[in-house]
Formats: sequence, C-alpha cells, structure tokens
Amino acid sequence: MRVLESSLWRAHLHARMPFKYGIVTMTELPHVFLQVRAEFSGGATGTGVAADHLPPKWFTKDPQKDPHLEIDEMLVVIRHAMTAAGEIRATTVFEWWRELYRVQSAWAEAGRVPPLLAHFGTSLLERAMIDAFCRAHGKSFSAAIHDNLFGIDLGSLRPELKGSAPRDWLPASPPRHVFARHTVGMVDPLWEKDVSAGDRVDDGLPQSLEAGIAAYGLRHFKLKVGGGADRERLLRIVEVLEKCAAPGWVCTLDGNEGFKSVDAFRTFWEGVVGESRLEPLRRGLLFVEQPFHRDLALSDEIGALASRWPGRPPIIIDESDATLESLPRALELGYCGTSHKNCKGVFKGLLNACHIAHLRKAKPQQTWRMSGEDLSNVGPISQLQDLAVQAALGISSVERNGHHYFAGLSAWPSALQDLVLRHHGDLYVRSQRGWPTTLVRNGEISVESVTRAPFGEQFAFDPAAAGAVRI
Repeated sequence: MRVLESSLWRAHLHARMPFKYGIVTMTELPHVFLQVRAEFSGGATGTGVAADHLPPKWFTKDPQKDPHLEIDEMLVVIRHAMTAAGEIRATTVFEWWRELYRVQSAWAEAGRVPPLLAHFGTSLLERAMIDAFCRAHGKSFSAAIHDNLFGIDLGSLRPELKGSAPRDWLPASPPRHVFARHTVGMVDPLWEKDVSAGDRVDDGLPQSLEAGIAAYGLRHFKLKVGGGADRERLLRIVEVLEKCAAPGWVCTLDGNEGFKSVDAFRTFWEGVVGESRLEPLRRGLLFVEQPFHRDLALSDEIGALASRWPGRPPIIIDESDATLESLPRALELGYCGTSHKNCKGVFKGLLNACHIAHLRKAKPQQTWRMSGEDLSNVGPISQLQDLAVQAALGISSVERNGHHYFAGLSAWPSALQDLVLRHHGDLYVRSQRGWPTTLVRNGEISVESVTRAPFGEQFAFDPAAAGAVRI
C-alpha cells in the first residue's frame, strides 16, 4: 500500500466565546484538512481526509514563543509527514503507520522537535489513511478494528499483549451514546447573571454553565484549574452543579500542566480535601488530568510522590502522552492511565486502551482510567472521527467543548451544513439560527451514525467545497 497523492487545506475559525486553557486564551485559530488518495494491497484505491485545529500553546507550552510561529511549526511537521508518507510502502495500514512513526521520530529527534508536536503530523496522515482504507473496503472503523483489517500487532509494541488482538480487549460493538463531558473553561461564565450585556453572544446557544446544563441536561463536567489559585472558583462551580445538574453528576479536574512542583499540587489538593463545601466535587471526581508540567510529569520525583502519598486522587497523563513509551512509563510512576485524543494518534490510543483493559483484568482491585478528551474539535470531519474512535475504544465519558466554543457548523457553506445534517441527523440538529449544532440530550451524544460510517463521516468530503484554501 502507498500514498498516491496528498494535499493540505486551511480555513480560519473564530470562537463564539473565549476559551482559556492553561497559559492561553483562544479566540480564533486555523483549521486544516489533509486529504490523501491511496492504493492498498490488492489494488483497491480510496480517498480519505482528516482535520484538526492548529492550537497554539498546547503541543508546546512556551510562554515566550509567538503563537504565529507555533502555527508555522505545526504546518512544518504536517508537511514533513506528508513527504515521508509518500515514500513508504507497506502491506498493512498498521505496518505503514509504524514506519511513518519511525521516520517522523528520527526527523524530530535530529531537529529537536518535541515528540507531541512531531506526531501531530503523523496522526493527521494516519487518520486520512484510515478513512481512505475504510472507504476503499466498505468497512466501518469499528468493524475494521474487530476484524483486524489494519493488521494491528499489539505484542510488537506492548509485550504484555502478545498473542492477543484488539477484539480481545475492546467492545464487540460500539455504544450508541457517550456522555458529553462539558468543559468549564477558566474564564467561562458560571451563572447567567455573570454574562454582561457586552459579552453576550447572540447566537441562540447557551453561554453560561447554568444555561448549558438547562439546555443539554449535562451530567459530566471537566473543570479547568490553573495551578492552585482556584478554590473560590471551584466553590462557585460546585454551587452551580449542586443547584442545576441532576443528582449523581461527576467531574474531572484538568491541570493543563499548571503545577510546576509535586508539593504545589499536593498543597492544592489538600486544600480541596480540607474544604467541606467541596465534598460534592470530591465525591463525584473521576480523575485529575495532567496536573504536572511535562518537564516534571514523567520524572522519578513523581514516582517518589506515589510512594509517599497513597491517598492521592486518581491522576492520568495527557500532554505527557507524547510517545509510544509514555503510558508504560506513567504506569510505573503510579499514574492510573491516560487520555485519548485523535491528535495524539489513533493507533497509539488503541494500544493504550488495550493496555488499560489488560490491567483492569489483571489487577481489578486497582483504579485504571482511559479518558476521552478533545482538542476543541468541530465538524464536519474532526469531531465525527474523534467520536468514532472514542466509541470503538469503549470510552463512555468524552470531553466535548467544540460546540461550546464554536457556533456549530456555522463557519461552513450551507450546502455542506445540509450534507452533514442529512447523514448525521442523530449527532446534529438545526439551531435557532438555522445552522446545525451538536445535539446533546440528557447529557449524552449519539454516536450511531458516526460508528456506522467508514471513519466518522458518512459523506464524501471536498475541502474546496468547504471554503478551505489549498496551501
């Protein structure tokens, strides 16, 4: 199999409201589509596409670097992966991906490109090839995983999984719905009264946490914390959740690498534990996501923390899940799991999901977590493909914030909006303004249409028809 041709397309999106995560507040950013035409073993050919935001200050968190330079760096890694992919010949998609991963890793190491950033390029090519393969063979992503049509050799990268196949660890069939774990950004309004007249977004979608719960029936929440000074804000959030959300709501805390030392996070957490008014948060907490800066997160110091602090909350990695070796290292240090984002790699996420499932079977007395997170992704491509993978991996609580910070599919031409709505009427609904937006009902999102599709999207996609510009 081989890539016959590839092309990169760019659009620009504006957020409907600011999204503060970590050290940056996002108001607008580029969105790219990568399209490939490929030939597979046996002579079948297919065209596939992948898409994602180019978000500054996530793949690298350098506060001094110009965001425009970071965007340029993302484009460089994508273009290198495109060039490398065109030279690879393989017999299976998995074999092809492993070789692309190897080549991209060697290039990144030589050029001192951080692996999380470098393999963003790998992941876009990987997703486009998965889409092309599924279309060429008339199979859904879940079916291709179950029948191992990608030729996945788990034991080659995870010795403990030797002799097994993905179907031994993943659901026999994907779920019909997943919980939408709603992100509460660090500058999001909590109550309707917090939204000033000047900040009010006139698009008919909920803006405050209070309004979002009322509109969507939200029950799962992801609370951003910023490095320790969050006590009063968390108290206000818990007040909203207790008054507005259904009993039994659950949450996660996302540290976004905000804690630069072990002691800083432990002090923060003990402050949470010591505050009686935060008892509902502690009771409903699923895990804490990436509290430590990546320079510290996989260090021996974290392993020492695990031995000294047996009462710590469940902690997973996210930004530190940068290589194929990251999860095994994290588990050695006392973390209980990792996240899946398509931007970090589909096959890597699948390997991690199987690894976590193996641990649940081998050590059921311990807590193990495989979380679903996103990159504020939106339709018509990235959100659908992300949901297809999350469902196939059996992840039931999935961060969803693209529809909160972006106005549905309003950025795209009306013909494309109608096309998506026609094929994915369970996932999208027309908003008050006429454009489709994500349908969240009783806190859940339907994934039926995306899991039936080849790889998320049921329709044939043309980047030019989306108004994107080839670059």
